[in-house]
Amino acid sequence: MPRHLGNVDAEPSRRLSGTSVEADARRGRGATANPEGRFERSRRESFDDGWGPGETPRLRTHVLPERACHIITRNASPDIPFDRSINPYRGCEHGCIYCFARPNHAYAGLSPGLDFETRLFAKPDAAHLLERELSAPGYRPRTIALGTATDPYQPIERTHRITRSVLEVLARFRHPVGIVTKSNLVIRDIDILAAMAAERLVKVAVSVTTLDPVLARRMEPRAPHPRKRLEAIERLSAAGIPVMVIVAPIIPSLNDHEIEAILAEARARGAGEANHVLLRLPHELDALVSDWFAEHYPDRARHVFSLIGQARGGRVYDAAFGRRMVGEGAYAELIVERMRLAKARLGYAGERITLNADAFAPPGAQLSLF
Repeated sequence: MPRHLGNVDAEPSRRLSGTSVEADARRGRGATANPEGRFERSRRESFDDGWGPGETPRLRTHVLPERACHIITRNASPDIPFDRSINPYRGCEHGCIYCFARPNHAYAGLSPGLDFETRLFAKPDAAHLLERELSAPGYRPRTIALGTATDPYQPIERTHRITRSVLEVLARFRHPVGIVTKSNLVIRDIDILAAMAAERLVKVAVSVTTLDPVLARRMEPRAPHPRKRLEAIERLSAAGIPVMVIVAPIIPSLNDHEIEAILAEARARGAGEANHVLLRLPHELDALVSDWFAEHYPDRARHVFSLIGQARGGRVYDAAFGRRMVGEGAYAELIVERMRLAKARLGYAGERITLNADAFAPPGAQLSLF
């Protein structure tokens, strides 16, 4: 259940106990701890046995194959513009402390903390599964969202290339796709994306959380520099690929003052659409973000959680459709209005681009007529 903050002066969650990891070991990672997931029946707690910590090895990234039965995930959520998605990877090496997908790692018996960014799963059969599912009798095409939970262009994509293999299938089937990423690695696939864009089959949403490289390194330690994301917007746009900038998440009293600057920089580089998401703290993410603030910005924690409470009906999180993305109340309404005014002033499109589902053509489909 969401934690009630009670009043605007309420303290954020206490620091996680018994699950902290030494700073040297987690250097370059986002989470400050590795708490058990909410489904675990046991709890671990570290203690000092008098021998001292000794030399602590750095946490390394481990990738395991995940053999899925299906690759397209369906949803019926009324507040998102797609009903199907693909996530080539589970877990994300970018290590963004605020990632709302962190709690999903608990379903694998792993921690939403450091496990989420160091113990990853790749789906090597994704392209094969996708081809089979798109070829199924009666399949009806609608835009597939690629990377709705974890980033399809996170660092391990450089070697695994699963996202590219998925795009190759979608291109052959002339199937529409929307991509969400915060990585400039997306420009590697401009050859595929530009050809698809010519038929209105693709658009790319690039997340720009902050223009401050120091804050970015603390919040999202292995994601590309903000400058690289803006360059990716420019390269994609120049290639004729529609680009949306997502200011997400907006974190009260941390990056909310940057909204107009981010929109202006992205628009100058060719972004045609813009959107935002207010910080979401489901399940274990509440304590993980509280712990992160206690380490990096202890003087701001009280005010940040006060504003979150104002936008979430007095709770740390509200999962209700229609409110979970943008919140409610005076603070949330102010953010919406600032976005609206800045988008109008900068010339962003008022409506989202609709992709073309009519071009869908499974390879070999015409042969079945004879």
